[in-house]
Amino acid sequence: MANTFRFNSLSEFHAFCGLPKPEHPLISLIDYSKVVYPVIDNEMAWVQHFYSIGLKRNVNAKFNYGQQQYDFDSGVLTFVSPLQFLKIEIYPDAQIEPTGWLLLIHPDFLWNTDLAKKMKSYEFFQYAANEALFLSEKEENTIVDILQNVQQEYQSNIDRFSQDLIIAQIERLLIYSDRFYARQFITRKKSNHELLTRFEQLISDYFRSGKLSENGIPQVGYLAAEMNISANYLSTLLRIYTTQSTQQHIQSKLIEYAKEQLTTTTLSISEIAYQLGFEHPQSFNKLFKNKTDQTPLQFRQMYG
Repeated sequence: MANTFRFNSLSEFHAFCGLPKPEHPLISLIDYSKVVYPVIDNEMAWVQHFYSIGLKRNVNAKFNYGQQQYDFDSGVLTFVSPLQFLKIEIYPDAQIEPTGWLLLIHPDFLWNTDLAKKMKSYEFFQYAANEALFLSEKEENTIVDILQNVQQEYQSNIDRFSQDLIIAQIERLLIYSDRFYARQFITRKKSNHELLTRFEQLISDYFRSGKLSENGIPQVGYLAAEMNISANYLSTLLRIYTTQSTQQHIQSKLIEYAKEQLTTTTLSISEIAYQLGFEHPQSFNKLFKNKTDQTPLQFRQMYG
């Protein structure tokens, strides 16, 4: 079982990585080539109380989140939010030289700023490492320039402009990351369509297995876990390719299945409602009418 560590401050994390104390207590840019994780049975886990944005190359560790295969050889950008659980495997004997940057941002640095509220709107902070952002050389250079601007600012004499300037750079980084993620969803169209096909099959299998009556309508988290991706990544994928949220997509499939039951079986409306996981038939009637402008009975009479 992996040893689990908890880091409340940037200083604690610096010490864990064998680095000097951070120059600023609430924000720090780490040269990843200087990070030396302690090797404890080659496996460990941690929870941190701060954001981290990592641009990593040739890492001698496996961040244990999934099995996705990617087609970019340049930098990998990952985003971790406070209290997110991380688990990694270390390969100390690997003959590679890890490089890159790790930006640490304590939430207190963002306190009382507009960015503090915006951070939660960037869904990629809830993606898993197997859904990392893979950068082209040009994109990587853009990100590195911004990271170094952040470092240059907090290493300068701190004045009343410092925080605003650093916040502006962080926001630039996040906006560019959003743009690059949009590019990645497009360039990885084939694998994304394969994920969507798997999602459709997963819902279909769930509906036809009898799990609806036993467990109710499947939750987004359950479906994402079955696909080995995060719920937020699944949500973004569906929004881009279907213009629907995950919940809307599940409901649409539920209505399709309901229509099938209404036209191909002699089950009563109440029996179909229970079969679909509704505790009360009225709830089924309400959802069906909201989605089709007809009650289940009106639909059955029209097509029955």
